[in-house]
Amino acid sequence: MEFKKILLSTAIGIVATLSANAQHSLEKIWETKESIPVPESVLYQEKSKLLYVSLIDGAGNAKDGIGGVAILNLDGSVKNMNWITGLNAPKGLGLFKDRLYVADLDEVVVVDVKKGQVIKKIAIPDAIFLNDITTDDKGTVYVSDTRKGFIYKIENDQASLYLENVKGANGLKVIGKDLFVLAGPELWKIAPDKKITKVAVGFEKGGDGVEPVGNGDFLVTCWPGIIYYVKANGSFEKLLDVQGQMNTADLAYDAKSKTLFVPTFNSKSVIAYKLK
Repeated sequence: MEFKKILLSTAIGIVATLSANAQHSLEKIWETKESIPVPESVLYQEKSKLLYVSLIDGAGNAKDGIGGVAILNLDGSVKNMNWITGLNAPKGLGLFKDRLYVADLDEVVVVDVKKGQVIKKIAIPDAIFLNDITTDDKGTVYVSDTRKGFIYKIENDQASLYLENVKGANGLKVIGKDLFVLAGPELWKIAPDKKITKVAVGFEKGGDGVEPVGNGDFLVTCWPGIIYYVKANGSFEKLLDVQGQMNTADLAYDAKSKTLFVPTFNSKSVIAYKLK
């Protein structure tokens, strides 16, 4: 009997170990059929079941007025390619209530979602290359400047410097009271007192987009064409490596359906994957 207990205990331990080390994978669901003009960021709005996509449609650092925001349906069809126009290389998107915030080089453009109109532009002092945006549950907006290594904070439509010396600052995500930041090849957690904890280190090409899976783990994209699954303990695995074939920019993730929405930038499409 004792021997059987040992065997059972050993078997349970092996199963638990295998489960803990199980590899995740991606299954492609769809890819947009229409050409999407240089999509950089995708944002999923659960309320409307729509995808907002920032369109650079030109050089990533040009004030050319040809950028905008498109709306896609969840099956990948285009609802409105010209929903917002006249922007300058827009990148990260953040949403709070009926306000969509768009990082647009040196200012944050505020869009009334219900009206589909730009209602305000918030200048960011000395900004060079605003990249990603996130919002907290009180409506505070955080935006990264990759070239300067700064993170700015916007409260009541007023911008201020929140944190500097964040080399390669890009992807942002507020979770609870903490701000998660992709700083080059590292994922940081920044507490309300600005204490920095390095969650994961060693992304091959530097992080672009970051999204929580919902269980303490994360999904991280790297622009040259890599998607990582990052565990809460800091270990990570490659879900996708398509370097040289397409880009993988600032993704969106729907935890309920376990679906990633990935903008391919120079490949001019958005692809949906199921996380398995």
